[in-house]
Amino acid sequence: MSNDETNHRAQTVDAYRLWWQHDAHWYQGVAGRFGQEAANEINAEAMRKVALHVGQRVARRSGPLPDSGDTGKDLEELRRRYDECGDRMFPPELRNASTEVQDDDAIVLTLRRNFAITMVRMAGSLEGYRCPCTDIHAGWSEGLGVTLTENRIESCLRDGDKACRLLMRVAPATEG
Repeated sequence: MSNDETNHRAQTVDAYRLWWQHDAHWYQGVAGRFGQEAANEINAEAMRKVALHVGQRVARRSGPLPDSGDTGKDLEELRRRYDECGDRMFPPELRNASTEVQDDDAIVLTLRRNFAITMVRMAGSLEGYRCPCTDIHAGWSEGLGVTLTENRIESCLRDGDKACRLLMRVAPATEG
């Protein structure tokens, strides 16, 4: 990688950090004026809309989800698309995440580093902050054309856990 490419990459990462810092301060301002619950609701709504857009872009790029009759294979492709959504929405420099398909047909996202939590903590708004993770997954799922039957947080960095662990289950495809 040339010096110009390295400098451009560093500037891009810095721009992401500044936008996340803006977001954290925006959240703090809404919470200060209208209350923590309003800030959480608006944040989750905005994140879901962005996630929907990201899911739609990934769906357009990847084409229809397979319906091969092999649930494991089909879920593996969906898992790959969730990873792509995550990479488009949150660059790897700002998070450490992976997904896996479990034997019970659940897709689990494990997040070991989340820059949003870091920025909210630095802005002094972590107390009362509610992570919008399930709203993000709902948006990605809608954009990808799947319906979630389960979408829940098992552990969260915000609560001091070592990682966020989020579980999603998808409704079987219906014949149309």
